Amino acid sequence: MTTRSTETDLGRTRRARRIGRVLTETHPDAHCELDHSSALELAVATILSAQCTDKKVNEVTPKLFARYRTAADYAGADRAELEELIRPTGFYRNKTSSLINLGQALCERYDGEVPGKLADLVTLPGIGRKTANVILGNAFDVPGITVDTHFQRLVQRWQLTTETDPVKIEHAIGALYPKRDWTMLSHRIIFHGRRVCHARKPACGACTLAKLCPAYGTGPTDPVAAAKLLKGPRARDLAAAVGIDPDLVPQQAVAAEVP
Repeated sequence: MTTRSTETDLGRTRRARRIGRVLTETHPDAHCELDHSSALELAVATILSAQCTDKKVNEVTPKLFARYRTAADYAGADRAELEELIRPTGFYRNKTSSLINLGQALCERYDGEVPGKLADLVTLPGIGRKTANVILGNAFDVPGITVDTHFQRLVQRWQLTTETDPVKIEHAIGALYPKRDWTMLSHRIIFHGRRVCHARKPACGACTLAKLCPAYGTGPTDPVAAAKLLKGPRARDLAAAVGIDPDLVPQQAVAAEVP
């Protein structure tokens, strides 16, 4: 692992922008992976996603959204029934409380509608700044940076910031990119963290950002070994993007559930 302690602010910004451009090419399919059709559904899905995979949330929400269509439905929900519906997402008792309280707060303060401003969203039960930015960016088209565990890990590996507090990370990274790019940048970084730059063993030898990354070598640099670490339906496309034979990516990696 190398360091960039002598990198100027301008140099860091230029490298950050190059990283952004490469990610745009690498993950053309990047998007919010929580299925939703409204701001309320996205708020609910994001609350359920805590300590749970997006895939599992998406398995639970069709039946949930069919049963609870409005904030008033959540506000007046039968606790036992709601708990049973969301039980597979884990921590279902706490999440049930958050959903009921969210519904009540929306009905009491916002006529049952999810507000489109950060200052309002963060006052709602179950919605912190990260969740608020997810809602703003994907339901209201208001640019926002979502600092989840993947995002935080990658921007620190890339040495784009030394901050460890999520809010400070959000501001530091936001300063490196045009505001209009914030939402899609978040999706692309999260996609990269789930599919390529894993926490324990990143696929360094199969990464399109190898030349821009100070942490290159944290994971295996051998292309054959790295190719086996790629995950997701486009794993073979990711291998091909760096000149690796796509057939080196095992079928189970293509079918693997991204974390």
